[in-house]
Amino acid sequence: MVLQENDDSVFEPQVTEEHVETQYGDVHCILTGTPKANRPVILTFHDVGLNHKSCFETLFNHEDMHEIVRHLPVCHVEAPGQHEEAKTLPTAYTYPTMDQLSEVLPSVLNHFEVNSIIGVGVGAGAYILARFALNHPDLVDGLILININPNAENAVICNHEDEIQANHDLVSTYRHYITTTMNQSNVSQFLRSYNNRNALEIERPVPGGNVNVKTLLCSSLLVVGDSSPAVEAVVDCNSKLNPTKTTLLKMADCGGLPQVVQPAKVIEALKYFIQGMGYLSSASMTRLRSRTTSSCSNIRTHSHGTEERRGRAHTDVSMESISTISQNVSNTAELAC
Repeated sequence: MVLQENDDSVFEPQVTEEHVETQYGDVHCILTGTPKANRPVILTFHDVGLNHKSCFETLFNHEDMHEIVRHLPVCHVEAPGQHEEAKTLPTAYTYPTMDQLSEVLPSVLNHFEVNSIIGVGVGAGAYILARFALNHPDLVDGLILININPNAENAVICNHEDEIQANHDLVSTYRHYITTTMNQSNVSQFLRSYNNRNALEIERPVPGGNVNVKTLLCSSLLVVGDSSPAVEAVVDCNSKLNPTKTTLLKMADCGGLPQVVQPAKVIEALKYFIQGMGYLSSASMTRLRSRTTSSCSNIRTHSHGTEERRGRAHTDVSMESISTISQNVSNTAELAC
């Protein structure tokens, strides 16, 4: 892959594609870039019925994403049997539970010598990364969770077909990925595992309350389209997380595929999130602002308590239009672009 921002700047990251052996079977991984000891790797995990290409290719191939991948390696992880042209899994193979799928990630990190990650997950992938962060908080710097459902109910399967029909340029691509390159038997097993998941059993910490409550310890950005079937589940997840470390980003005029339909808006939020963690320079953000101000200047915030500045910058989606948040409830930013 060659990334080029201008005539004088060409970046060719190394791409490594491997099947990594884990205790729950081999997982297909694509690593772009070289991990460094002092920087996290962006690790992605896809939703049911998708793989790393159909779920994340539009996002990571977008020109605004180039500045991020110049600074941070990216590792795409695919659940067993979900990669392109995958053979049907053996009859004797027991498909991993969601909890077990989260436990394949330490093997992946060890294999590629990764010390920590910033997780980007969609749907089932968001659940898996959240479970991983709960069990291995020392390995997770931050999470971007799209369409996460923390509960043990049946999967909220976003009606991707409806959204694709509304965006005709995506029709042929998604039909090809979903109906031609995906092994439907394997997809059914992944879906069954997701539908049988346990609740995350997370609880919002309350000042003066139980100090042993279980919640995510890392900075988290929850993303959902305002017309997505997952809105209620994402808002519920937001209510169970630490408000000083969590931001809810609700994107206007967007359904269940925000990273595909509005990649530039997702990348803008992602860049501010990562910059707040100290991994992107202010010069990078200046270039971002010059490209996005005209197309995404109408950003609104909503809260239900006294608004004041958040003391920790990395917990906020610090878009220029967002200057205040609530200390008592998580911030909800709606992008109406």
